[in-house]
Amino acid sequence: MSVTHRIAPSLLSADFARLGEEVRAIQAAGADLIHFDVMDNHFVPNLTVGPLVCEAIRPHATVPIDVHLMVRPVDRLIPDFARAGAGIITFHPEGSDHVDRTLALIRDHGCKAGLVFNPATPLGWLDHVMDKLDIVLLMSVNPGYGGQTFIASTLAKIRAVRERIDAWRAQGGQEIWLEVDGGIKVDNIAQVAAAGADTFVAGSAVFGAPDPGGGYAGVVGRLRGAADAARAA
Repeated sequence: MSVTHRIAPSLLSADFARLGEEVRAIQAAGADLIHFDVMDNHFVPNLTVGPLVCEAIRPHATVPIDVHLMVRPVDRLIPDFARAGAGIITFHPEGSDHVDRTLALIRDHGCKAGLVFNPATPLGWLDHVMDKLDIVLLMSVNPGYGGQTFIASTLAKIRAVRERIDAWRAQGGQEIWLEVDGGIKVDNIAQVAAAGADTFVAGSAVFGAPDPGGGYAGVVGRLRGAADAARAA
């Protein structure tokens, strides 16, 4: 089976003094999505960016902006990010009082909708909302900071979600992407792809790439190549 692998560099690791330039550079390097981390210093221990920054980078973006909301409560921000240019909005079930309603709200605003699972969050939520999902995002670190180390036990969770998605598709269900975020590097993306992921968030691995190594284009190419080779094996 042919698998499309998507590389989504996370702006959390970009140079915030020149975000527009960074967005253009990672797109030129072959990025498929722009991952946009929103943290509220309440649900997670960090404070990042809001809709105004998303709106500011939108004119520079030619690929979808993948907004990951690490906030609680979540519903109030969804219309704001949709208006600001988000193409995808994902959130954590712990951030919503009514997960089904929040997923519907995202789709009603014209965005792809996704549910995010922290390393210790059980997958049982999926039993009730598969028909409303476009994306499942698995965190392979505890959210809040960039540059963390991949949690190896996430691999089993990726395989479990891949089984659910494949079974859902076999029943005639819609396409659902399986995205993984946290500690993704050139030296471990093959394992993540082999477990069943098709979309990969990489922050420091991309934006920390040294120029002698081919810069952003070099690392994006190596990430995609390793993922493709793993799924082809």
